[in-house]
Amino acid sequence: MIDISVSNLVKEFEVGNKILNGLTFQVDTGERVGLLGPNGCGKTTLLRILTGVMDYDEGDVVLAPGKRLGLISQIPVYPAGYTVEDVLATAFEPLHRMEEEMTQLAARMADGDTDPAVMSRYDKLTAAFEAAGGYDTQTKTNKVCNGLSIPQAMREQPFDKLSGGEKTRVNLARLILEDTDILLLDEPTNHLDLRATEWLEEYLEKFKGTVLTVSHDRYFLDKVVDRIIEIQEGKAEFYSGNYSFYAVEKERRYEEKLKQYEKEQAKIQQLEKAAEQLRTWAYSGMDKTFKRAQSMEKRIERMRVTDRPKKERKMEVRFGEREFRGDEVLTIKNLKKSFGDRTLFSDVNLEVVGGERIALLGDNGTGKSTLIKILMGEEEPDSGKLRMGPTVKIGYLPQIIHFSHPERNLVDTMLYDLDCTAQTARNRLAAFKFRGEDVFKPVSALSGGEQSRLRLCMLMDAKINLLILDEPTNHLDIQSREWIEEAVEEYEGNLLFVSHDRYFIERFASRIWLLEDGHITDFKGSYEEFQAARAKGLFSKTAPATPVQTTKAPVEKKEKPKRPGGTKMLEKEVTAAERAVGKAEEQMYDLTLQIEEASADYLKLQELYEQKEALEEEILKLYGRWEELSAQLEEARGEG
Repeated sequence: MIDISVSNLVKEFEVGNKILNGLTFQVDTGERVGLLGPNGCGKTTLLRILTGVMDYDEGDVVLAPGKRLGLISQIPVYPAGYTVEDVLATAFEPLHRMEEEMTQLAARMADGDTDPAVMSRYDKLTAAFEAAGGYDTQTKTNKVCNGLSIPQAMREQPFDKLSGGEKTRVNLARLILEDTDILLLDEPTNHLDLRATEWLEEYLEKFKGTVLTVSHDRYFLDKVVDRIIEIQEGKAEFYSGNYSFYAVEKERRYEEKLKQYEKEQAKIQQLEKAAEQLRTWAYSGMDKTFKRAQSMEKRIERMRVTDRPKKERKMEVRFGEREFRGDEVLTIKNLKKSFGDRTLFSDVNLEVVGGERIALLGDNGTGKSTLIKILMGEEEPDSGKLRMGPTVKIGYLPQIIHFSHPERNLVDTMLYDLDCTAQTARNRLAAFKFRGEDVFKPVSALSGGEQSRLRLCMLMDAKINLLILDEPTNHLDIQSREWIEEAVEEYEGNLLFVSHDRYFIERFASRIWLLEDGHITDFKGSYEEFQAARAKGLFSKTAPATPVQTTKAPVEKKEKPKRPGGTKMLEKEVTAAERAVGKAEEQMYDLTLQIEEASADYLKLQELYEQKEALEEEILKLYGRWEELSAQLEEARGEG
């Protein structure tokens, strides 16, 4: 059965500019369909047309009769004073009406009304009420609210006081509680943290109705949809699979069309050359060849059936990189931060060395952005120390972009901030897809995604070796996310990022910091490995997993025994530790030379590699000892 049928749909906002131009597709009952296309191609317009909020110019839109349809991008206006709990309760209005009627009928029967019709009506209503889950509404509400991270405190707040993201989350919860037949989802994961997104995916997996979703979350699309409709130049392209299938198939179709186009062009060039020769002969007196030339030219025109396939130009982007010296990038000791009575995190102890790529994860409101702001010096911690390596140079892309002069156009913003020539500014902006008249727009006229792109454009001019990104792919379409990933892929320095984009996390993270319950769990491995460890329950506080290092401080802190001899003894121990490290590194150098010399002797090589492994472990221990003694010496000098 067909739930949604769209035929030859046309929608025009400006004369001559049809955003939808003959769009045709259908969605069958129970299908999960992803709706893709660049920002501005008409995806949200289509969803609004389907819900009847927006009219269209031509075509037909037919929805299955009797099916309930809901769209989460619409946030209804509720009466003044409505709390979140009141909004959620509107999902059960049909049940509330049944309950009221049941109460009235029960009162009539209690007053002695013995009319069989009354009793029959009461019995039918009771059965229908129970079958529809009327006695379990509170349980269902709690379950959905827990899944979508809507705590009890939020449920008691006035709905109109919530942020846009919170309203969207509540509206999604209401829509799920309504048990809609056709779900239209417009960027459903934009305001959800990882836990809530995973819950939504599980819900949709069990959902028996039809789903049509617009999303830039590629991981979500892979998990949820089984078919892709892409809007291109107002028309629909179809792909029978999830996002990963779509990405491969789209490239295959492009290559196939390109080959077809190039083959046609080669044949056309050959015929044009022949036609030109025939015309030359005709002018030389061979009249019969003139008709043949005309016939050939008509054939050439008939052959021009394939347009050159279009492919979005890749961004020509690369982060400027500064040479990094030494292993120490960042050391965090006993860091604590609170707001009022609420402690975001405490006793955070972490070390970052060269080359690491770290994803900082956690639910919304746990303090991820606050930790980043502390690292950037924008917030002060309550206690603890934070030390950057002496050669570290940071590049930072915040979650909310601010420009000191939003009234300036893009070229002037580049000129003032980067102190470059106008031509350099135009070239760099063009590499980031700001071309033509766009470069003279004021910054204030840019969308959130465009402002992120402009800030990145400016950031890539700086020489950096620690790149900090706070939700870098928010507000960006898939294409823009992909070119940011290409730029990050090229970058070889340290990376620390906050993200809910699991595609991005999986691609770049080699270490995970999970911020929850006021402490950070440090996991060395990919996101996939982290998920597997979490599924096995290896993050429990009673039995932490071997690869997991938790920064939660022990309950009792033992006082360090005082050393005899003050700092003098410590200085000698630090010097001795430095010598031991130096000696071990010399041994490693000699061992490397031996390995090169023994390249043809398999048995000798095996023995040398075993020695090298043991020596590497020894060097790590020596470095650890040296760092510990150096920190104690620094502390002792500070107290002195």
